[in-house]
Amino acid sequence: MSARNRELVGLIPASLLVTAGFAGVFIQRSGALSNVSLTYGAIFLGLCLAGHVFIRVTLPHADPYMFPLVALLSSFGIVMIYRINATLARQQAQWLVLGLVLFAATIIFFRDYRKLERYRYTIVAVSLALLMLPRVPGVGYSANGAYLGIHVPGLFVFQPAEFAKIGLVIFLASYLRDTRQVLVMGARRVLGLTLPPLKHLGPVLVIWGIAMLILVVLHDIGSSLMFYGGLLAVLYVATNRVSFVVIGLLAFAAGAWYLGTHIVHVHARVETWLHPFDPRLYHAPLGSYQLANSIFAQAAGGLFGQGFGQAQLTLPGGGSLLPAAQTDMIYAVITNELGLFGATAVLVASLLFIARGFKTALLARDSFSTLLASGLSATLALQVFVIVGGVTRVIPLTGVTLPFVSYGGSSIVANFVLLALLLLISDRARRPAR
Repeated sequence: MSARNRELVGLIPASLLVTAGFAGVFIQRSGALSNVSLTYGAIFLGLCLAGHVFIRVTLPHADPYMFPLVALLSSFGIVMIYRINATLARQQAQWLVLGLVLFAATIIFFRDYRKLERYRYTIVAVSLALLMLPRVPGVGYSANGAYLGIHVPGLFVFQPAEFAKIGLVIFLASYLRDTRQVLVMGARRVLGLTLPPLKHLGPVLVIWGIAMLILVVLHDIGSSLMFYGGLLAVLYVATNRVSFVVIGLLAFAAGAWYLGTHIVHVHARVETWLHPFDPRLYHAPLGSYQLANSIFAQAAGGLFGQGFGQAQLTLPGGGSLLPAAQTDMIYAVITNELGLFGATAVLVASLLFIARGFKTALLARDSFSTLLASGLSATLALQVFVIVGGVTRVIPLTGVTLPFVSYGGSSIVANFVLLALLLLISDRARRPAR
């Protein structure tokens, strides 16, 4: 079976999941099966087929598993969001359509994605400007103490960090392609560690400073971890030196420790992480109410879950038992209703997509493509780790979304652009040599 036919077959489970998921919601709510579930499944299948045909025409040699895996995660996300709030699910479907449009536009306008190297400083400047937009008075807004997005009255709300992560990876891939030989050949051993030449670590130190600045100015722990982790991943792939990564981790740990003990918002996040059941923190600003209830919800799910649609999300007298269930806490809802096995299935689908991204990096024929694919895949992997780690109390809870699953227009649109770049790299890598 050809690669494109395997992709086509892989889209069928995603459409069946939408149909079965909506059928389960209707049965749980009204006790009757509705034909609407078949309609929603057919619409989703139509969107998937449109994307498949476009890929078949424009990128015939691209990886055949990435798009079906994204379709599977997106279909699961829409069903879970609909179970939480039908209005938000319809909005998510609209963002999904916009994401597919930008996915196609990225493939058309950046068919030769290597041209992005020429504009790396422009791209990084725009990315940094996007990161700072949430602190602009009258435009930016804060959620739970963190400055995560900008608001255009009457139009939309979006999180610029989702798009900035792609721009920063493009810059790092381009810069390290040019300087990796200098970093390796000019390295010196000091106290048992191999240190790169300081004059060529300028941009690396700038990214470290950006990560610390995000913690201070934006109060956004998740984006800081995601950006800096992506930097270290690309740096390791470019130089193959573990010592560089160790130094980077030590620098980040030192900066995070200092800020965690001196910045009120960051310190509050750490305290709620360490003591989620402390009565003094439960109802405090940035308290542990959300985290504590997410832990209870996951524990109640057990291995097989309480059943689809059975999670208790609201209090009997009104109010949210699990705030932000459709965004930050969607993994807790999944674990509660589908159990450890259902949550693991979602993680496995995400890991398979990330693995295909790294496989694309291995097959790439030039350094820039290898670094770009590695950086994009690593950034997405870190985003999954940051949100799942926060909900499961491995790390402090942050405000990032679970890619393709959580509600959020900025996240799903930006990640479809990321998917388009990976498929462009994959098509070029798998194209038969002339």
